[in-house]
Amino acid sequence: MKRTVIVAAAVMLLLAGCKDKKNMENPFFSKWNTPYEIPDFSRIKTEHYMPAFKEGMERQKAEIDALVNNPEAPTFENTILAYEYSGQLLNEVSAVFFNLSECENNDAMEAIAEEVTPLLSKHGDDIALNAALFDRIKSVYEQRESLGLNAEQMRLVEKHYKDFVRAGANVPENQQARFRELNEQIASLTLRFAQNVLKATNAYSKDLPDGGKVTLDMPTWEPFMQTCTDRALREELWHAFTDRCKEGEFDNTKIIDTLVNLRLERANILGFPTHADWVLDDCLAKTPANVYKCLLDIWGPALKVAKQERDIYSKMLEKDEPGAKLQPWDWRYYAEKYRMEKYALDDAEMRPYFSLDSVRAGAFMVANRLYGLTFTERTDLPTYDKEARCFEVKDGDQTIGILYMDFHPRASKRSGAWMTEFRGQKRDLEGNNIIPIIQVVCNFTKPTADKPSLLNFDESETLFHEFGHALHGLLSKCTYPSLAGTNVPRDFVELPSQVMENWCRHPQVMKMYAHHYQTGEAIPDALIKKIEAAATYGQGFVTTELLAASLLDMDYYSITEKQAINPLVFEEQAMNKIGIIPEIISRYRSPYFQHIFTTGYDAGYYSYTWTAILDADAFEAFAESGDLFNPELAAKFRHLLESGNTVEPMDLYRAFRGKDPSPKALLKRKGML
Repeated sequence: MKRTVIVAAAVMLLLAGCKDKKNMENPFFSKWNTPYEIPDFSRIKTEHYMPAFKEGMERQKAEIDALVNNPEAPTFENTILAYEYSGQLLNEVSAVFFNLSECENNDAMEAIAEEVTPLLSKHGDDIALNAALFDRIKSVYEQRESLGLNAEQMRLVEKHYKDFVRAGANVPENQQARFRELNEQIASLTLRFAQNVLKATNAYSKDLPDGGKVTLDMPTWEPFMQTCTDRALREELWHAFTDRCKEGEFDNTKIIDTLVNLRLERANILGFPTHADWVLDDCLAKTPANVYKCLLDIWGPALKVAKQERDIYSKMLEKDEPGAKLQPWDWRYYAEKYRMEKYALDDAEMRPYFSLDSVRAGAFMVANRLYGLTFTERTDLPTYDKEARCFEVKDGDQTIGILYMDFHPRASKRSGAWMTEFRGQKRDLEGNNIIPIIQVVCNFTKPTADKPSLLNFDESETLFHEFGHALHGLLSKCTYPSLAGTNVPRDFVELPSQVMENWCRHPQVMKMYAHHYQTGEAIPDALIKKIEAAATYGQGFVTTELLAASLLDMDYYSITEKQAINPLVFEEQAMNKIGIIPEIISRYRSPYFQHIFTTGYDAGYYSYTWTAILDADAFEAFAESGDLFNPELAAKFRHLLESGNTVEPMDLYRAFRGKDPSPKALLKRKGML
């Protein structure tokens, strides 16, 4: 491989950096002297980040300059591979910093994020708008059929060419300055939005008459809303939760107005009529029309069931408080009350069988039965927080990855649950396999002095869900980092996660992992039957609020003309258009809807529903076979997980299933057929 110039440039910069004593002390500037080269978190100080970011950008700039100035004709090796493996230091420090900023945040980290975000935006634009670099990539792309490339190499060439086009490589020179400005502003606004949500969430807590306290963290807030008999107190906590960031110190409404319009302007410069068109061009859905059809096909049946649920809860409220009208803050309370009455299914009865350790062990067990993986806790490996647990993942005798699991709320951690990676799987330029370092982060109730963390059933499914993402990263067997693991289209990435939820909820599997935290007794058949009977209960609400959020997302990013947006009015109009009942709101109100304004699901929140069709259809294959751990099907699905984005995703799905997916399995699962 002809990479002498690139390697020489990188070495020169490294040597130059090492002349500086501070650089020598910066842990990012040398290989981690740890098992599996895990980041040595204990050595990383906040003052190390900015020098490492700047050095990483300088090194990648030198690598790109060497690539562009290579006098040899563009080839796969000296252009595509050279670009693919550029910026490794920058990637490393970015992964550590931005992952920790979501779960170990503080004022210093926020200050660094604010400083580095525009620099990274400019650096990215300098690469994306480098005409000479694009010319070389385009040259390889145009001759790709005659280069004797294998399928993965061909996929890599096509990906990089398309990514450059989508990132602005064809933007006219007279618009490039504005394009850069848009990217920088968008990056800064998304950061501010996320910081406001975190601060607003942490700023509120309510002391209760019984001496307890409720916060706006979902594991605390939702059980309170389900069980609080004081209607006025429920209303107060409802508004505290849903009114976050709509005004005051942490107001996000102006950010939304600006952000939506900036994204539209950028899409127009790139040649797309809307931001949604630009996003979906690189997804399975392809067009906004296809997304709207998918969502609205399910909206009708879901809303019908939601109205039936509303009528039931309205009668219950009328009995308790004659003349009162059901409100959103009543829904969870009466839904839980009805569930207990009709199905005799009480969260308090279930939780003892779903301790965090039992559910985690259950997820590991399913991965072992399906794929032969084992998970061994390693207390000797570096961790970034005392609450983060570290597991070595093996396939037989071979270590294939490291998995961090971080389960409980902290003031420094954003709400929600997610999977990410400190390092993705790849092969280096010498062909050595580099194992992934995966992180799963949740916000489950902390254990107490006399009781472990006990999950409700939704939380148990959340753990299985994020673990499914982790398996997608851990099982990756790809060559090139940008094609590996979870680097697949957004409306395919949720398949590996959502399909795992099916094993979580299956009676046969529950008997295997749901054990009472005190007695060790397996969950009784009678309780499983209650869970089964209630399996479709509440699906009107769950599906409707999810679809409402997905349609709201699409409405924001389907606007075709710049306009003044009041998010509160825009949201109300969007909800009126689809006829949502007033007792239910979008799963996320606009001012704290982080998925579509900060975390990369803009014009992509629909993907949870899109892939729900895939996951229900996929699990149906196991159910139809009569063996939930069918070895032949497990091997086929493992191939899907291993392949990352090296193959067209729907081709991978058809190879597993033998046919196109059908929505029937999803509607059946939700009780809506």
